[in-house]
Amino acid sequence: MNADIDIFGVYVPSLMVLALAAIAIDLFARTVLAKAGFYRLVWHRSLFDLALFVIVLSGLFSLSQRFVS
Repeated sequence: MNADIDIFGVYVPSLMVLALAAIAIDLFARTVLAKAGFYRLVWHRSLFDLALFVIVLSGLFSLSQRFVS
């Protein structure tokens, strides 16, 4: 996988693009979980949100590795 992605002549790391996508997905997931009342079952919301972001980012990274290779 190429380490950089060209966006209008500016090279940005591919992990940064994946992190921005993960932030968008994470914000959507947190909104859905908050409206469903799921956070009442969570002991530490900040740690749960961080873990959710890491899981989403690692999932996007593994998907990008499968589609590129």
